Amino acid sequence: MYELFNFQTWIFFYFLLCGCLSEMPTNTTPNIIIMLMDDMGWGDLGVFGQPSKETPNLDAMAAQGMLFPNFYTANPLCSPSRAALLTGRLPVRNGFYTTNGHARNAYTPQEIVGGISKGEILLPRMLKKKGYVSKIVGKWHLGHRPQYLPLEQGFDEWFGAPNCHFGPNNSSIKPNVPVYKDSQMVGRFYEEFEINRKTGESNLTQVYLEEGLDFIFRQAKARRPFFLYWAPDATHAPVYASKRFLGRSKRGRYGDAVMELDDSVGQILSWLGTLGIQNNTFVFFTSDNGAAVMSGPNESGSNGPFLCGKETTFEGGMREPGIAWWPGHIPKGTVSPQLASVMDLFTTSLAVAGLTAPDDRTLDGLDLTPVLLHWSHTRLNHTITGRPIFYYRGNEMMAVRLGLYKAHYWTWSNSWEEFNEGINFCPGQEVPGVTTHIQKEHTMQPIIFHLGRDPGEKYPISVVSKEYRAVLSRISPLVEQHKRTLVPSAPQLNLCDLAVMNWAPAGCEKLGKCLKAPKSEPWKCDWPH
Repeated sequence: MYELFNFQTWIFFYFLLCGCLSEMPTNTTPNIIIMLMDDMGWGDLGVFGQPSKETPNLDAMAAQGMLFPNFYTANPLCSPSRAALLTGRLPVRNGFYTTNGHARNAYTPQEIVGGISKGEILLPRMLKKKGYVSKIVGKWHLGHRPQYLPLEQGFDEWFGAPNCHFGPNNSSIKPNVPVYKDSQMVGRFYEEFEINRKTGESNLTQVYLEEGLDFIFRQAKARRPFFLYWAPDATHAPVYASKRFLGRSKRGRYGDAVMELDDSVGQILSWLGTLGIQNNTFVFFTSDNGAAVMSGPNESGSNGPFLCGKETTFEGGMREPGIAWWPGHIPKGTVSPQLASVMDLFTTSLAVAGLTAPDDRTLDGLDLTPVLLHWSHTRLNHTITGRPIFYYRGNEMMAVRLGLYKAHYWTWSNSWEEFNEGINFCPGQEVPGVTTHIQKEHTMQPIIFHLGRDPGEKYPISVVSKEYRAVLSRISPLVEQHKRTLVPSAPQLNLCDLAVMNWAPAGCEKLGKCLKAPKSEPWKCDWPH
């Protein structure tokens, strides 16, 4: 078991005794913290109407900052959305997709051969130009082979895992996923880092919290600007929580995990205040994709009023909670109608740092600082207008949103074969002709919804109405331009091989944790949905 110590309490009393806590030096370059949850849904937060009201710290964060009810991921699955965040580019542009099938979601399981493309520039590498020290805590998921790991992509520190915490595994067939400290493994899930599948108990969120607090303290003390990418995974099945939180939520084990993450967010924000750097730290909270409703109800969250969930390009799969927090800069208690995307965090973070975005590639992320920093209650419509949101599933643009309207060019939940086996991406939400179990093309006559009147995508606008024709005349040119100018990168998620799994990661020799890899026999990955 990985041992914990209460870092925050120890440091606080140390500085209290020496009388120098209030003298903690600060730098003038803003710090940046991005908190990315795993499979957490839009409807999991009290501020978005979750009836149990078990997220007081996130609700307070929203009250102290800016809420984005129209915030989107770039893909309804974990790996591509994370690649999009850190590159500011759609997965089809940065290579995090597959061409092994049409409109198939793909990610980075242990057997994946590929990872983030060498030519991509990730956020921490850009931030180095202004002297930032960067750390990722938690799940990486952009490739687990050595050349793809975080320290090769611009991060200075890492504590976490390269893959999902699936398991426990039989070491002779599949190794348990390693946990890294920087470039060396320090154990494996279900071994040194326990996750009790029966009870759901694990102290991993507490470990990730302490790693984050320690990093913040060290950089504040050294007066170095920092970027913390805090990416815990407790809300991804199998969900887990530490002993102190198990059994506390009205929502079951998933709710326990949410409560612990909420508490951790509160501790991190409080720690910034204790160190006197809260006014110099931009923080953004969101999730990688919608709640995995196919795992419900025990291991899934809520997507609120939205249709379906993870894996789909309906609202429940792509719309995420979004909260921006920066005391003294972002007005308190504001709600922005801005259509925004996880890719905007790349461009916005660069602007916060005083950096210019790279101009040698197409970026899909926008700089949100005009929305964040120039809000006025007398200009409630202060938004970046005309900004579309493209909904991709694998190599296909499935839908596009412009203003309050969303047009579906393709629909698909999952196959009849999976559905008949009990795998349901839209439990209790079947909409005839919309949540189709075959890939259905609507290019000639898109299905259009007004998301203000109909956030659940249940009532398509009549194709013979003036409203439909007017909306289509605005959306069609955007779609045509997007497709005409799109230059996809080479797909990185096509090839699998058992030999590349985490058999012998760096550092395994010191721990006696090296395993023998099988013979290399690569194949085209099968992505069923």
